[in-house]
Amino acid sequence: MSEILSGRNPILEALKSGRPINRILISKTVSRHSIVGEIINLAKRNRITVEYVENSAIERVIPVGSQGLLAYASAKDYISLNELTAISRVKNEPPFYIVLDGIEDPHNFGAILRTADATGVHGVIIRQRREVGLTAAVAKASAGAIEYIPVTRVPNIAQTIELLKKQNVWVIGVDMNADNDYRQVDYNIPAAIVIGGEGSGLSELVRKRCDMIVSIPMKGKISSLNASVATALVLYEVFYQRNKRNSK
Repeated sequence: MSEILSGRNPILEALKSGRPINRILISKTVSRHSIVGEIINLAKRNRITVEYVENSAIERVIPVGSQGLLAYASAKDYISLNELTAISRVKNEPPFYIVLDGIEDPHNFGAILRTADATGVHGVIIRQRREVGLTAAVAKASAGAIEYIPVTRVPNIAQTIELLKKQNVWVIGVDMNADNDYRQVDYNIPAAIVIGGEGSGLSELVRKRCDMIVSIPMKGKISSLNASVATALVLYEVFYQRNKRNSK
């Protein structure tokens, strides 16, 4: 099974991560951006076929936003929940996971993966149904971060939360109607941050399973934040607290 990647950064990061790529198509009219040169060099080094084609050949596959580059890559694999939770032990760090309860927008998911990579998240847990998976659109929105953040897909988020709790992971849901300020939590503990779907938020069953529900204080007229923006605020608070402790 193969997946089509498009755009400079997703293809570059796929190459740098060692993901198997079968071939790369580059438009004859593409600008010689420095990243394009790096892609060509990495492809040659790894003996990956590079074909220079008319731009119309690219647009037939990806009509908009390809930046004149396509790559046919092996599909990004999911890992098991056991593999994901083992990552924290290998890194000898308190577990730091994201649990997504129904994110359907690939741009939101991609942005969440990008922030996850920047803040040291060990892995992301998503549900199998009614949630966007590891698609080409998510890869592009993540600007290549999809290559570095492990993702596991589970049939039931509520049951998975219970499994995490049995491993002494504190499960912290984010909801605009909670009384607890997200900045008042000590994130140096093993933590899983739960983010609800666009519009619907946390499902009631998932909300009940969380150890704690926190909110992001807001002053304006809009009642909620975009899911990826809300995720970024909480993740950077975790990142700040953990790095502040480690720098002492």
